[in-house]
Amino acid sequence: MAWARLQADLNCNLRRGAWYRLIKADNLAALVDVRGKPVPVMRALLQVSSTPPRKWTVVPRPRNAPRAPGSEAHYAVCPACRERVSLKGRPSRMLCVRCSVEYTVDWDERYLA
Repeated sequence: MAWARLQADLNCNLRRGAWYRLIKADNLAALVDVRGKPVPVMRALLQVSSTPPRKWTVVPRPRNAPRAPGSEAHYAVCPACRERVSLKGRPSRMLCVRCSVEYTVDWDERYLA
């Protein structure tokens, strides 16, 4: 099983920073599982990993994403359920209120930097 996430700052059917199960991929196209439905994405727009995510992803607030949480410069995405939450301060760990699991916050990663 492989995992994929958007590696471009653009609006499409994937949330920035969220990992999705990769159903199929070739050189140009990929299919990712979004809430049980296959969603086609250009392969070049994805970052792929063979291991599931284990840390919160810190995402810079997009210029044109009106539903991003809070008003801070960054928000975090849960590695398990893809819940987006506002970041207050610089926590090292956070509990996801949606899936009730605590994960480390990956401040060292430069996602969409």
